[in-house]
Amino acid sequence: MPVLMLREDDVRKVLTMEMAMEGVEIGLKKLGIEEAMNINRARVVTDHGVLHTMGASAKTLGGMGSKVYATTRKGNAQFLFTLFDGKTGDLLSLMQADYLGQVRTGAASGVATKYLANPDASRVGIFGSGKQARTQLIAMCKVRKITKVDVFSPNEEHRNAFGKEMTEVCGVEVTPHANPDDVAKDKDILVTATSARDPFFKAEWLKEGMHVNAIGSNFMGKAELTPEAVQKFSRIVVDSRDQSRIEAGDFQKGFEDGTLKWGEVRELGPIIGGRYKGRVDPSEITLFKSLGLGIEDLAVALKVFQKAKAEGLGQEIEW
Repeated sequence: MPVLMLREDDVRKVLTMEMAMEGVEIGLKKLGIEEAMNINRARVVTDHGVLHTMGASAKTLGGMGSKVYATTRKGNAQFLFTLFDGKTGDLLSLMQADYLGQVRTGAASGVATKYLANPDASRVGIFGSGKQARTQLIAMCKVRKITKVDVFSPNEEHRNAFGKEMTEVCGVEVTPHANPDDVAKDKDILVTATSARDPFFKAEWLKEGMHVNAIGSNFMGKAELTPEAVQKFSRIVVDSRDQSRIEAGDFQKGFEDGTLKWGEVRELGPIIGGRYKGRVDPSEITLFKSLGLGIEDLAVALKVFQKAKAEGLGQEIEW
């Protein structure tokens, strides 16, 4: 049977943030009500690179699939999603998945912000100016009426370029800053989307009513949030507790010294499904720690496949 091959250009033509957020929200909800299964990311290492694998199935969405990607010390990265029919087992699509991953990560934070940030949250501070920071801000603007954005990056050229581009994309002025304290000041939402290995996010930046999306670290031993900052959150939400146990470096110190307990950490899926509440009080300081799940990739990949097929995109190959 024919298999649809979708390259990055094809994915970019059909995938919107709205589509990704819809997919991620329903995917996490299915996981929360036990109508989906998620395979935690696993990694194998060579002297020069890392191979990452993750996957999921969702019986009521009609699909199952896996993402495999390789990263190297030289900065090369290649991403592939394999999509299968959930009933027949037929291979439906081979899909390049770099852009898909960027958008679904932003979408996950957008969904979390929808449930956890105060309804009138309008001022955003972003740490980081790369591809992930871009989709984070786009998602914030989809779920809240954003009126002010400040961005910090240690690279002046990068933060200035980000400010100029995202001002046009989001229709709100994005101001670059050389001092991270200026970005954190007087904000409703803060986003960390950095490659930092050592924690930099200060507890003193956290104020009543604030929501934080932390997405930069998905390795144990690597963190953006200081242990003191983690202790200050009223409510901590993750996409997966199982995956957090092996990847959430931001929580490592807290679990080691006993200041953080797994019973205090909620998953986003059951909140979407109504089992738990998101934000309970306007004064709460909430955190969404994003790691990136196979179920999120699967839900978005299904939508990309369906739309691309309807629009005649991609290349059909005999399998």
